[in-house]
Amino acid sequence: MSDVQDIKQAISELNGPPANGRLADSVMKPVFARVASYWWIAFVLGVVWILAGVFILKFNHASVVLVGVLTGILVLLYSLEEFALAAIDRGARWLWAIFGILLAVGGILCLIHPSATFAGVADILAFVFVVIGVVWMYQAFVERAFNDLWWLTLISGILMMIMGFWVSGQFFITRAYTLLVFAGVWALMTGIVYVVRAFQIRKLADL
Repeated sequence: MSDVQDIKQAISELNGPPANGRLADSVMKPVFARVASYWWIAFVLGVVWILAGVFILKFNHASVVLVGVLTGILVLLYSLEEFALAAIDRGARWLWAIFGILLAVGGILCLIHPSATFAGVADILAFVFVVIGVVWMYQAFVERAFNDLWWLTLISGILMMIMGFWVSGQFFITRAYTLLVFAGVWALMTGIVYVVRAFQIRKLADL
């Protein structure tokens, strides 16, 4: 909400004192209404993630397959991001394109062999947790300037690194169950965030 008010204030200042924010409201309100009309997309995504989390936490073979499929989808999304960078950064487009192709191949293989993907991720779970922890800690310091809750991301990153060192000393079965729990809880939390965000977006129509 504060971000919205900041945008309005900036536009009002550009319009000068006579505007008194009315022109800012007339400019931003249609934009907010248009964005608010797509609130249901975030809601549907949230429901899908919540259902996926519940499904994963059943701890059966279908859970293993679903985690492998989700891993493949995430890898393909990262592949699309690399191709987008290739289109933007023309100087090093070949490098981004190579990474995009490799990730695309990896994502397709993950979708073809989801059970093997799950076993592979479980086998290197400690490394995965440490990498995620480093990324979250870096993200926390980057967002420190504008995110008051940056310290939550920092704590999450530290806990993830601790989890990574703990998992490194466990047997494969323990790693597999840990991966299922982590994936299930992560999917549930992602779904809840999307649902909450959907209703926040919906409120933009009332501004």
